[in-house]
Amino acid sequence: MVNGININLFDFQEKAVIKLMDIVTDSRSKQTVIVKSPTGSGKTIILIDFIEEYLTKINSRTAFIWLCPGKGDLEEQSRQKMCKFAPHRYTQNLFDALQNGFDAESTTFINWELVTKKGNTAIRDSERKNLFDRIAEAHRAGTEFIVIIDEEHSNNTAKAKAIIDAFSAKNIIRVSATAVENKRYEYFEIDEVDVINAGLITKALYVNEGLVDGMEIANDYECLLDLADAKRKAIAARYKELGKAIRPLVLIQFPNGQPETIRAVEVKLEGMGYTYDNGMVSIWMSEDKRDLPDNLTENDATPVFLLMKQAISTGWDCPRAKILVKLREGMNEGFEIQTIGRIRRMPEAKHYEDDLLDFCYVYTFDEKYKAGLLSSIDRAYETRRLFLKDKCKTFTLQKEIRDMDFDGLGEREVLIKIHEALVAKYHLGSDKKQNQMLLADAGYIFGAEIHGQALQGEFVRTSALTESHNYITTHKRVDTHKHVDTHKHGMQLMHSIDAIKSSIGMAQNKVKTILERLFRKGGNPGRKLIALETAEFYAFVINNQHKLKEEFREVTSQMAIQMSMQLHPKKSAFHIPEQDFFRYDPNVKNEVEYLSNAYHEYTSGFATSLVRSTCEMLFEQYCERPDNDIEWVYKNGDTGQQYFSIVYVDGIQKQWLFYADYIVMKKDGTVWVIETKGGEFKGQDKNIDRQIENKFNAFKAYAAKHNLHWGFVRDKDNQLYINNTEFAADMADKPWVPLTQEF
Repeated sequence: MVNGININLFDFQEKAVIKLMDIVTDSRSKQTVIVKSPTGSGKTIILIDFIEEYLTKINSRTAFIWLCPGKGDLEEQSRQKMCKFAPHRYTQNLFDALQNGFDAESTTFINWELVTKKGNTAIRDSERKNLFDRIAEAHRAGTEFIVIIDEEHSNNTAKAKAIIDAFSAKNIIRVSATAVENKRYEYFEIDEVDVINAGLITKALYVNEGLVDGMEIANDYECLLDLADAKRKAIAARYKELGKAIRPLVLIQFPNGQPETIRAVEVKLEGMGYTYDNGMVSIWMSEDKRDLPDNLTENDATPVFLLMKQAISTGWDCPRAKILVKLREGMNEGFEIQTIGRIRRMPEAKHYEDDLLDFCYVYTFDEKYKAGLLSSIDRAYETRRLFLKDKCKTFTLQKEIRDMDFDGLGEREVLIKIHEALVAKYHLGSDKKQNQMLLADAGYIFGAEIHGQALQGEFVRTSALTESHNYITTHKRVDTHKHVDTHKHGMQLMHSIDAIKSSIGMAQNKVKTILERLFRKGGNPGRKLIALETAEFYAFVINNQHKLKEEFREVTSQMAIQMSMQLHPKKSAFHIPEQDFFRYDPNVKNEVEYLSNAYHEYTSGFATSLVRSTCEMLFEQYCERPDNDIEWVYKNGDTGQQYFSIVYVDGIQKQWLFYADYIVMKKDGTVWVIETKGGEFKGQDKNIDRQIENKFNAFKAYAAKHNLHWGFVRDKDNQLYINNTEFAADMADKPWVPLTQEF
């Protein structure tokens, strides 16, 4: 026995325990400690040893609370590990605690969803004393709490605060592989290289090994699965040579809501000889957990392919997993890193000095992969709950809700509008060959080849993925002589159409029909601009997805013909929410309270560049000026039924909801509704809202109808300007006047 538990710790693990002990015993330390611990570093062992050390050497009158995310039974896994490595320590679950209380020297493992999920019974009064009663009992008995939040990225929600606060913990220890440094808290990081050197995780991650620049690919997922299976077989053969009973596992990660993709992969695997029936394939998804053997995570388990979504990304250990096939669609950084962590563990917690076995492998054509990682790295804000001031609780306005009985112009009318827009923009005529040349000159890609990019390379540190510029090009030929295989290319086409439809708000099948009427050979020739063969049409839509999306968006941004006045949006009473959650910048400098805000404890930390636009920041600062006659100002939400909304229509008569940014009550009782937009900088327009004119006109009509003061506010040279008369895109135009002049 070393350090009081039945396991020898690695040097980096011992150092982590010592670091934790130093922090929690230093009176100068902050209450909360954030630990970034790479997946596979043995964070559970580190925490168990820390508990043992603390109870033995510091304060035995302490009860530990170990909070785990709800998916994957992580709390039970962690409890079993503690029972194994520290069997002399008392452990319990939430229901034990509700029955018996929180005794000193106990560790209570709690599934987070039991105390935060709507409708739970754990914190309600019942025949057992509820959670808060048991916490109070422990405090009265002189018991001190330390709260451990395992997989901190999954538990860092607004719902957490009330529960954590109730424990009044001496320390809160947040642990995650994706933790972000926060100057308000103590922070330390276990170096990924130390974990590699200990042999616990792979030496490196290889992305798209075997892909060659300019490679022609018939089909995305078939290519990826073939590469993955070849690698799996090579790894399995090498294990066999070494006399190891280890069967490597391939994880196949699907985007959400793509049952057709799942089925296509199942068909491909069946053709390769891997099925649910022969035990070689299992599936683990929230809605479907088929053919999951009890020993799935054991090194010699039968399945070699596991179909999965996010459900398995956290709190699941399967060291034999060596390969990840990630199908299209980017996720957030935390999910990516956590999922990659599933394939980085070494099955025997050691290296074999063989790159084939000491590496792990990712295969993906997801072009958003890197962008998804990068986009979330800087999101180091917190979420805080604030409560409404009493003087704002009686305020009410009438808000508008879309009338879902009218869904905009029909397919034919939209087709005509898009046809007219393209003809006018590119000077198209009746000659389809000439039209194709004109579109090609404008940057459209033609042919029967699908172009793409794929990340490739060897990465020691997972974080290096975000810094890589090593992309290779891929080309997929679409057979022009055979019927297009919808499994091979149809799903990719549907992905592209999904992206296009998001700009127009129409059903996928209608958007597909419009595109076919415009660009595909056959059918009604009336609005045909070019006549592409089926394969060429598929490639055209996929390759030009972004350009087509912009074309559709331009049509919707045209000023709506106000036949919409025939519409009568549904109406509902709006009240400012009595409590709400706001993003908060923990690194704000010279923080001051904004006294004019409708919520208690609203400060400048809720209005920094991390969480607000420049115009929003300037407007909130303006409202704080002592010479203003403002009673209160409310920051409206961006989406959701609880917020104030106005209906506007776009160029195809589609209804959308517009959420004005601010509601302001003046001291004389007048009400202003303000929308902030991007301004101008060095003569360049920062506003990218294509629907701004339609929103302006709807806003103007609403304000007139309800006798409200209103305006669009934009910034230029750190000064604010308002327009509430006639729409003008250029801030130099007459309608734009200094805010001080009107407001």
